[in-house]
Amino acid sequence: MTTDNTTQSLCAQDVHAFTAEARAAIYQTIFSRRDVRGQFLPKPVPDEVLSRIITAAHYAPSVGFMQPWNFLVVRSDAVKRRVHAAFAEAHAEAADMFDADKRAIYKTLKLEGIVESPVGICITCDRNRTGPVVVGRTHMKTMDLYSSVCAVQNLWLAARAEGLGVGWVSIFNQAALQEALAIPKGITPIAYLCVGYVSHFFAKPELETAGWLPRLPIEELVYFDQWGQRDDTQPLVRQLIQDQAAANGSAHQDGHQSIW
Repeated sequence: MTTDNTTQSLCAQDVHAFTAEARAAIYQTIFSRRDVRGQFLPKPVPDEVLSRIITAAHYAPSVGFMQPWNFLVVRSDAVKRRVHAAFAEAHAEAADMFDADKRAIYKTLKLEGIVESPVGICITCDRNRTGPVVVGRTHMKTMDLYSSVCAVQNLWLAARAEGLGVGWVSIFNQAALQEALAIPKGITPIAYLCVGYVSHFFAKPELETAGWLPRLPIEELVYFDQWGQRDDTQPLVRQLIQDQAAANGSAHQDGHQSIW
């Protein structure tokens, strides 16, 4: 048995590891997750499903266990229109920030589903929730913001497992979004998420398909021991290349075939 196979065998025997089926489901969720903009169906999201994904978000890791998030659920058409108006203003400003070629592509992209999605969820960060001194945030003050982003990711993956699409809309002037949702100035909006059932999930991210940017080769992003130090002779590098290729193949199958 080779060293690699021995390592894999030992990992497979770990008493804390999930079953192969459960592990495959997690990877399927990760690789088939998409930022959804235009495929939302009018089908309502049941409260029991919405509760499960919000609960999953609430169980995200947080610095100092401060749990800085709130979840603002938006179902009102009037509120959605106010949010969309805030997006439209920022969207027009954003188009002028790109050069001519990128601007032309940008204007063709659908970058939100605010009105079409049955539910909006704004995840926020209360940076003063547990006082000025927080375990783990004493030197890196932004860790509370990163914690709220972890809640976003938990919700996103749980939603995908439930068959729900999620679209993260980030093209807002912060003050305009706060005004649309009556969020106090001391609370930081982290993500406005469009949530709902969809007609389909794309095999690849829409921006990748549109040619906006390619998927970066993972082996170029991994360093060893020091920043910028690559070592293409490492067995890990060969494995990363294989796994990214397998993940790309799995994505083209829209998550129906797992690679782990």
